Amino acid sequence: MVGIITQQQDEETAKEYLDELKFLIDTWGAVTLKGFLQRVSKPDSRTFVGSGKLQEIKLYIQEFGVDVAVFDDDLSPSQLRNIEKELGVRVLDRSDLIIDIFAARAQTAHAKTQVELAYYQHILPRLTGMWTHLERQRGGTGTRGGAGEKEIETDRRIVRDKISQLKNKLKEIDVQMATQRKSRGEMVRVALVGYTNVGKSTIMNLLSKSEVFAENKLFATLDTTVRKVVIGNLPFLLSDTVGFIRKLPTQLIEAFKSTLDEVREADVLIYVVDISHHNFEEHIQVVNQTLQDIGAGNKTTILVFNKIDAFSFIPKDEDDLTPVKRENLSLEDLKNTWMGKTNNPCIFISATEKNNIEELRELIYQTVKEIHVKRYPYNNLLY
Repeated sequence: MVGIITQQQDEETAKEYLDELKFLIDTWGAVTLKGFLQRVSKPDSRTFVGSGKLQEIKLYIQEFGVDVAVFDDDLSPSQLRNIEKELGVRVLDRSDLIIDIFAARAQTAHAKTQVELAYYQHILPRLTGMWTHLERQRGGTGTRGGAGEKEIETDRRIVRDKISQLKNKLKEIDVQMATQRKSRGEMVRVALVGYTNVGKSTIMNLLSKSEVFAENKLFATLDTTVRKVVIGNLPFLLSDTVGFIRKLPTQLIEAFKSTLDEVREADVLIYVVDISHHNFEEHIQVVNQTLQDIGAGNKTTILVFNKIDAFSFIPKDEDDLTPVKRENLSLEDLKNTWMGKTNNPCIFISATEKNNIEELRELIYQTVKEIHVKRYPYNNLLY
């Protein structure tokens, strides 16, 4: 793994990003051997980390027989080409890795089409570095560029045509999915949202008494799952959606916008946060920004802090005069900060241990009931 320390990204943040990159690589199915960090004022235009650090990485690769080098930021086509030439192994950047994971986890035609579209959009500007036959000329007549059209132009045209076909295919699928959403009637719709691997699918299983796939890996859920849930005498629709992540490739956000329609069209968001993660506040910022980007930033929201069973804190010694850090705060301390005082309803749970799940059900019930009563005033006697 290779990352950088800059004025905008200090060493602690860079290490945190590498930890997440390691989790991505684990999910991808590879074994991580070592992480390299290089302090730079800005990424080197040729080699990203500079020639000296690249030589150090090359020596390590040769000594330990490494197969793949993964960079934590997006590389330009020329950087990718220069680095691969120097290291002599396969080189991936963060976007390559995430798209690869999405491709491996896509199950339905919809998800597979979305990932394929993101892949082709990602490789289009990189074709120069991927093809080795670029200098050969195609002669003869009948080619789009006339005699002497370069192979690279043919390849680009093929990829652009593929992108166009996939976009049309997605439009057709989107129409079908929109029809399905309309056929569900005017039931109140609730969507689970949050960073990847915060426990959304586990909560979905608890609330809907279903068996949605859930595991301790990133992007366990790609396709939106929708279930009818009844709490008390109140029915509503509950959807589980793909998790967000830092530095999510733009192509994937674009390709998965239709999947995120469930979030855009929801009446209520159950916003799940992994409180045991030491950097959960940054995760909240990432999700908030993504929700704003897709036009879902001002919805009725229930804030759910999950994984209290895995929460740990390190109390400070009495004679320790250094500033209090986040890890020095107990769960009760955190509840008394902005978390417990937010304008949105807020609850602390453990989905795996089923702590406070009944309280969560009641909170959802009251929130959905408020919307349901406004939508169906003639049904008020039911409550």
